[in-house]
Amino acid sequence: MNTPAPTIDLDRLQDLLDAVPAPLEPLDVAMLDGYLTAIALQPKAPPPGEWLRWVLDSEEGRAPPAGFDVEPIRALAMRRLQQLDTAVRGRQWWDPWVFAPADEDGEDADPEDWETVLATVYPWVAGFALGADSFPRGLMGCKEADLLEGLAGIYQFLDPEDLEDADELLEAIEGIEPAANLEEAIEHLVAHSLLLADVSRPQKAATAPRPGGPGGARKPPRRPPGRGGYSR
Repeated sequence: MNTPAPTIDLDRLQDLLDAVPAPLEPLDVAMLDGYLTAIALQPKAPPPGEWLRWVLDSEEGRAPPAGFDVEPIRALAMRRLQQLDTAVRGRQWWDPWVFAPADEDGEDADPEDWETVLATVYPWVAGFALGADSFPRGLMGCKEADLLEGLAGIYQFLDPEDLEDADELLEAIEGIEPAANLEEAIEHLVAHSLLLADVSRPQKAATAPRPGGPGGARKPPRRPPGRGGYSR
């Protein structure tokens, strides 16, 4: 019988990140989740000390001042990384930490509106990009052509100007059917992360034929029925 993963107190985690002293620029929890997803996709997991420094300072990876206790942040981030690693290894769905903005009345913004979609998923995607770019010999060291579909599905939510000199990636993004709403956008994040896992962390070849015949493309999982549209 599987034991449910312990719940992580996101408010406490955000408070801990907010307490990181200036001039360091820590990630927020949504960016952290995207960042840790990229860490979970590395072919060889970097040591905690290497990835934690970018959590504490997303600008330069600077060390915190002497006397600042990083252990509470490290422990909660490590717990989330273990959850993501389990999902990636098992090619299972997980709920990304993304948060829809509120409208002027304090209610959740319209999840069908494209501006709402971008505002919700952008921090996660920016964190993912930081995690991917911070370890160029890892995930991004895989064969570029094999990464294109997965990266395109995630980076479609970035400003194209942030992807200059990435013509093949931009072309791949143009070939993706845009998400119709926030729920579909979140599906894109998870499904395309798992496509990247097939490249960077391939599973052992199964003896049974894959759907679609020999060499057929694997379909990434869709959100299980009853799962929420986004984290709160």
